[in-house]
Amino acid sequence: MKRLRLVFISLICLTCVSAVTAEAQSATASTVTGHITAEVISTLAATETTQLSFGKFSPGPQGGKLILTPESSISVMGSVWPGSGTHSAASFYVTGDPGVAFTVSLPSDPVTITHMGSARTMTVEEWRSVPEAEPGAGVLENGSQVVYVGATLNVGTLNDNPVGVYTGTYTITFEFN
Repeated sequence: MKRLRLVFISLICLTCVSAVTAEAQSATASTVTGHITAEVISTLAATETTQLSFGKFSPGPQGGKLILTPESSISVMGSVWPGSGTHSAASFYVTGDPGVAFTVSLPSDPVTITHMGSARTMTVEEWRSVPEAEPGAGVLENGSQVVYVGATLNVGTLNDNPVGVYTGTYTITFEFN
């Protein structure tokens, strides 16, 4: 019986030593779960805030052009008579990460606008913008910038362009640099 007690006590001591050794070993190593985050943001977003409008006018016997600058001033070439009413350059509110540089890409081909009551058309071309359509010309200083766009409207005679409203759409691209 004494011998059995000795074996039993020895086993208990061995178990305690093993446990202490295991605890001592685990205290020198630790496993931790780390976390990862990532956020995808929109570099640029743009919304139209003012439509491009050449206002009211009357075609003359030879037609001509209405030239609308990005600063909203208008001039006339040929036999076009400007009427009353307002005209305005288009404006776009561009937002994104502060300090991001961007490029404005304007239409390269003429854009057609169509008479709402017939198939008669006029073309819009010679697009200009502020900031200019050059790589990196726009910068979102505080996370936003307004871009102004003007163009030239080619007007035919009254026969070519009867009285009425002409509408159309165009595409401008704002590219991150």
